Amino acid sequence: MNASALARNGRVGAERAARGSVTKGAAKAGLAARGVIYLLVGLLALQIAFGDGSQQADRQGALEEISQKPFGAVLLWALGIGLVGMALWRLSEAVFGAAGADGRSAKKRLLSLVRCGFYSFVAYSVLAFAAGSGSGGGSGDEQSRDVTARALELPAGQWIVGAGGAGIIVAGVWIGARAVMRSYRKHLRLGEMSPRMRRLVDITGVGGGAARGLVFAAAGVFAVRAAVEYQPDEAKGIDDTLRSFAGTPAGPGLLACVAAGLMLFGLFSFAMARWRKV
Repeated sequence: MNASALARNGRVGAERAARGSVTKGAAKAGLAARGVIYLLVGLLALQIAFGDGSQQADRQGALEEISQKPFGAVLLWALGIGLVGMALWRLSEAVFGAAGADGRSAKKRLLSLVRCGFYSFVAYSVLAFAAGSGSGGGSGDEQSRDVTARALELPAGQWIVGAGGAGIIVAGVWIGARAVMRSYRKHLRLGEMSPRMRRLVDITGVGGGAARGLVFAAAGVFAVRAAVEYQPDEAKGIDDTLRSFAGTPAGPGLLACVAAGLMLFGLFSFAMARWRKV
């Protein structure tokens, strides 16, 4: 057997392993972990809407909430490991391609690589919190202000921050639009779901995805404002972004709706863990 045949067989074996039960388990664990975080962030935001603003409605707040529960340390480690699984799953998609007809396209691979980087950072912050650093990477609001301040000090810093904010706005609109168009359906094993379950998944997918997209877009708007006004404090993380909804003419009612939407996205993540094609 020549070298090219050996290399080809090696690639085939690696791809089979990447699409095997271990990777499927990692994807399920990661999606479930994401669901837990979104459920808790939505619940914390709902508490803010009803007048209890003592806890941050972001990943940091969710981690602190978990840490206060019985077996909280075990749950934190489980979440962190689950998110590592999510990062590894996305990495396997970047290397070998995702499920679906266009899963091997350069666009899909690049998107998977970006997601791998994002979930690697999130997993690291959760595991750091579980290991006892107590910071989880700091609050999202502090991180946003610090990163924005450093970026604004760079040459063409305003343009960099403005472009980043515009990119977040576009990502938010894209997330919301795909949810409303139910693009997620092509990733689900619909044949294994009852008609009633499909309707429930659509409720969580559309409502949750739209709320998630709205939060992303709003955070992007604040980043653009920070660039235009050259004020790092105008940049907001998830907590401050969510609280800003209560300051609109719609008042706390809008925040409550967005919070409920984030909780729906948490439930949708659980459905994805059960029926997602990997």
